[in-house]
Amino acid sequence: MKFLAEEIEAYSEAHTENENELLKSLNRETHANVLNPRMLSGHLQGRFLSMISRMLRPEKILEIGTYTGYSALCLCEGLQPSGKLITIDINEELETLTQRYFSQSDFVDQIDYRIGNALDIIPTLQDTFDIVFMDADKINYISYFNLCLDKVRPGGFILADNVLWSGKVFDKELKKIDKDTQALMDFNRIVHEDSRVSNLLLPIRDGLMILQKL
Repeated sequence: MKFLAEEIEAYSEAHTENENELLKSLNRETHANVLNPRMLSGHLQGRFLSMISRMLRPEKILEIGTYTGYSALCLCEGLQPSGKLITIDINEELETLTQRYFSQSDFVDQIDYRIGNALDIIPTLQDTFDIVFMDADKINYISYFNLCLDKVRPGGFILADNVLWSGKVFDKELKKIDKDTQALMDFNRIVHEDSRVSNLLLPIRDGLMILQKL
């Protein structure tokens, strides 16, 4: 998942604003007690998400893939006082942990945390979003993109995590391309060719695709 030299990444983190204490605690607890802690956005990417949100000052954010809530809390840092973040996750086993951290945050009244299948929930949403952050199952990235695009305001953004997939999307030495890798390769190609959005793929952590609706 890391494409920068460790020294560069460490230097970047050392010269990036710190996580607040709640995020530090969530980061530690996720790594200590939860399976697949690499799914957590972490310090550098979390501060990037916070910065994007603070730049845009969104009224409505949709997150697909909550995990333990770290990225949701980062995105909330830029919300308008009347704003709302809807976050969807299919894993009910993490609900108690995630809800505990949401309830300790300043954004408890602004977070709408839903457990269920995002493919079923997204079509029911009536909101228009300023930001959509996709960080769920990779097989459905294209479906999420298609479901969300009409719900994003013109000029709004869709961010998609893990689009470099530990380098598998460009590894010509792979003997077999698994379903997740193929899905991400297809997603990257499709959004790159889609005239409804402009796109920028950043090699942050495991790759972050930024799409702006035209």
